[in-house]
Formats: sequence, structure tokens, C-alpha cells
Amino acid sequence: MGRAFEYRKAAKMKRWGHMAKTFTRIGKQIAIAVKSGGPEPENNPALRAIIANAKRENMPKDNIERAIKNAMGKDQSDYKEVTYEGYGPFGVAVFVDTLTDNTTRTVGDVRSVFNKFSGNLGTTGSLSFLFDHKSVFTFKKKDGIDMDELILDLIDYGVEDEYDEDEEEDSITIYGDPKSFGEIQKHLEENGFEVTGAEFTYIPNDLKEVTPEQRETLDKMVEKLEDFDDVQTVYTNMKPE
Repeated sequence: MGRAFEYRKAAKMKRWGHMAKTFTRIGKQIAIAVKSGGPEPENNPALRAIIANAKRENMPKDNIERAIKNAMGKDQSDYKEVTYEGYGPFGVAVFVDTLTDNTTRTVGDVRSVFNKFSGNLGTTGSLSFLFDHKSVFTFKKKDGIDMDELILDLIDYGVEDEYDEDEEEDSITIYGDPKSFGEIQKHLEENGFEVTGAEFTYIPNDLKEVTPEQRETLDKMVEKLEDFDDVQTVYTNMKPE
């Protein structure tokens, strides 16, 4: 399995205990997608991708439908995606993806956590060299699938030739250029692949070793950041256990 798969697997395991917050985060993403592309998944690729992620997180169908219905009556036009980055304790790099309608509030919340844990919030882009920004698609394997041929079809969209195969889930995960998210999703759907996950992620390219005690402190920092409603995902370059 590739570096990206192992990192994402470890990160997902750490977040298993935050199911309620996960549903809140997905609900906000659904609201934004509905606002920009309408409530019908068949006509809204972004909404289809979010629903696939919601199902992967075991979000009940009723919750998904309710989130779509509620979004139709809300004004989500002021929300925007903002990423904050800096160093946490022990020199570990931290990326914080947020979806906010008040950047003053959000940056204050994020900075307070960095300060509490003796970290330093940096400027946007200052740590981009430590992470690869990728679009990530997970889909069910099909009988007779030729991965070399599929990758060749998608190479123009920046899809990497290295992919991850999950035997337990009977699925394949590919990584591509974030700017080609829509084109990759369209190609997979048009060729009959069942997409079970579609998202953006930051994959560290320089994993940092930490002691068990340091890991405990860093985990507490991540949990504090995830407690804020505006925070969508937290990434670090801490080496998984």
C-alpha cells in the first residue's frame, strides 16, 4: 500500500470518535453544494461527491435528505473555504481546512489553539512545500478492470500512476490534480464506476517522528481544533503509529 493510503487510514481511525461532528461538517458541505448547484444530485456533481462521502461515513439517508431540504431555505452565500497553516509543538506542521462565514472569528479560534500548545500560525502557503494537495477518488473494483488503461485515460487530469487497493473494502483509491476534480469524477461515473468517496486532501511528503508523549499532546491539539464548528479537517505531518 502507498504512503498516502497508510496516512489517510491512520487519520481516519483517529477521527472515528467524532461521528457527530462529522455529520455536522458534511451537512454544511451539502448546504454549500446545494446553494451553488441545486438540490438534485443527478444535476450537481459536487453534491453527488459529498453524498458519496456521507454514505462512506455511515451518515443515515434521512440525515442526508434533511440536510438537502434544509439547505434549500438557507442563505449560504457568505461561506468560504479558508486554510490556515503553521507549526504545532515539536516542529510538526499543521494544516487546518475551514468553512466559515466569519474569518475574524475563525482565525481567532485557530490561533488560540496554536498559542495554547506553543505553536505558531503562519502565513498562507508558508508550509505548502511539506504537503501535496490532491483530489482523491475511491471507487469499487469492477471485474476485469485494467488499471493501467484507466490511469492512461486519466493521465491528462494529473492522476498518478501509483494507486492504493483496499482488499477489505474491495475498492481502489486514485490521486489526481485538485483542479481536475470535476473531470476525474465525470470520467469515472461515465465509465460505470461506483464512486464511494471523492474529496480533497493534503498528504505530507515529509513525515516527522514523534514520541508517544509528544503524540498525545499533538492529538489533544488536533481535537481542540476539531471542536470548532468552522473546522472541516485537520492535517499534520506527524508520522502515523
